[in-house]
Amino acid sequence: MKRISFNSPVILVLTAVSALVLLANWLTGGVVNEFLAMRRTSWLSPLMYLRMLTSVFAHANLAHFSANFVMMLAVGPMVEEKYGSRRLVLMMVMTAVVTGVVSAIFFPRVALIGASGLVFLVIILASFTNMKQGQIPLTFILVAVVYIGNEIIAGVVADDNVSQLAHIVGGVCGAIFGYLTLGGRKKTEPTP
Repeated sequence: MKRISFNSPVILVLTAVSALVLLANWLTGGVVNEFLAMRRTSWLSPLMYLRMLTSVFAHANLAHFSANFVMMLAVGPMVEEKYGSRRLVLMMVMTAVVTGVVSAIFFPRVALIGASGLVFLVIILASFTNMKQGQIPLTFILVAVVYIGNEIIAGVVADDNVSQLAHIVGGVCGAIFGYLTLGGRKKTEPTP
């Protein structure tokens, strides 16, 4: 008899918490998202920094949630297996903070919600899974051109309440982390 496995704890917990937040937001008529959304208040306010983290759990509606988590659930487990749960959590936290700081600097009056920056982090990290010392994977180049290029173009021409900046920051963080970790391998491991 086959059992269901809890194969990707970070991705599954992120998905479950975000689903619960979506339900709570619906039940409260938007109050939950209003509290969790990242917005610049004061650089001295600890709540602003907390919201840099909590904003990734909030989603505008079911379509927004689904758009983020279909990709996260498809690609995330492979990335979590390759990089490890602890390392992935650290990368996600750092990406959320960097996205929040960049958003607060460049768009101080805009509230930021959603896990799309984390989705782009995971997509770019996935393209690094087969990286070898001294080589740049063609998959990374193509993913960067298609996903990040699309977000840059959409950021210039679209007026759709989507934070292309979060997507770009997530992708850039994924590229940096992927390169620094050499596709998930420990630095002490010899490369073939």
